[in-house]
Amino acid sequence: QVQLVESGGGLVQAGGSLRLSCAASGTIFSIPSMAWYRQPPGKQRELVAQITSGGSTNYGDSVKGRFTISRENAKKTVYLQMTSLKPEDTAVYYCNAQVRTPSLNQYWGQGTQVTVSA
Repeated sequence: QVQLVESGGGLVQAGGSLRLSCAASGTIFSIPSMAWYRQPPGKQRELVAQITSGGSTNYGDSVKGRFTISRENAKKTVYLQMTSLKPEDTAVYYCNAQVRTPSLNQYWGQGTQVTVSA
């Protein structure tokens, strides 16, 4: 069984920064892709950023230039550095991973709340 455990959420003022972490554990052969999604209140879940095991990244338009995704493959951990935060970044942030166990499956973390005050 694979688990994703997130940490680092909280309350921050607009213009501030936060760093989210997500560590994968369990019987894992490889993790081809890790990502962060978010779900603002009353809205659908959306992609924030994605990173492959080779380091290729993809960002949602609303966070480009402000958020940076990175990962440490040896630690099976992905990070999201968030800067210049805006009230509209308020959401529950979810970690996502495509994991080979050896079959390829998608897993989600439990979510961590990020609240940005004006």
